[in-house]
Amino acid sequence: MSIMSILFNTSVNFLVGRKLNMTQYFDEVSGSVLPVTVIQADPMTVTQIKSAEGKDKYSAVQVGIGKRKKVSKSLQGHLKDLGTFSVLAEFRVADTKGMERGSKIDVSGFQVGELVNAIGVSKGRGFAGAMKRHGFHGFPMSHGHNKPRSVGSIGQRFPQHVRKGMRMAGHMGVEQVTVKNLQIVEVDVKKNLISVKGAVPGHRNGLVKIISTGKSRPLVKMEVVKEEKKKK
Repeated sequence: MSIMSILFNTSVNFLVGRKLNMTQYFDEVSGSVLPVTVIQADPMTVTQIKSAEGKDKYSAVQVGIGKRKKVSKSLQGHLKDLGTFSVLAEFRVADTKGMERGSKIDVSGFQVGELVNAIGVSKGRGFAGAMKRHGFHGFPMSHGHNKPRSVGSIGQRFPQHVRKGMRMAGHMGVEQVTVKNLQIVEVDVKKNLISVKGAVPGHRNGLVKIISTGKSRPLVKMEVVKEEKKKK
C-alpha cells in the first residue's frame, strides 16, 4: 500500500495518474506542434474528508486509486465498504464543500489551457560522481591531476570530521520533483487521458500527481498583424 501526502493548498481540481509516454500534439489553428506527456488518470474514490474544525485541524481530501487483493486490518476498517485500493493519496484543499465520502473524481474537472503542477519521483541514476550529481567542473586534465573528476578537499583541520550536507558522490535520483505551471493541452474523458505540455518527472507507468493552480492561458499566442494605413 502506497500512501502519499501532498501538502499543497489547491482547489477541487487534482488527480493521481500514471505517466504513459510522450508524444506530439498538432494545433490546427496555429499549425504548431507541441510536445506533450500523456497521463492515464482513472476515476478516484474519495476515502476520507478532513476538516479544520475536526480532530485533524486541517482541511484535506484523501482519495484512492487502483485495486489490491489484500490490505491490513487497519485499512480494512478505514476503507470499509469502499473497496481495497493500491494507492492512497491526500490533497490539502482550501474548502471541502461538495465533497463526500465515496464520491468519484475524474479528469472532467480540468479544462484545456489550465495551468497545473506535476509532482513525481525522478528516475534513479544509481551511484553517481560529484560532477554528474552536483555539476562540479572538475580539475584540470594536466599539471599532475590523475583524478580530474574527483571531489577534492572535503574538510579542514577543524572540526576533524566531514560537515553534514557536504556535496559528494552518492545515490542520485529517486527524489520527489515538482514541475510547475505546465499547461493542459487535451482532455479525453472517455479514455480517462489527460495530455500535459512538456515533460513530467518520473519513469513510464510511474505515479504522477496533477494539481491545478487555478490559472489558465491560451495554448498558442496568436500574433495580431496590424495593417498599416496607406498614406494618401
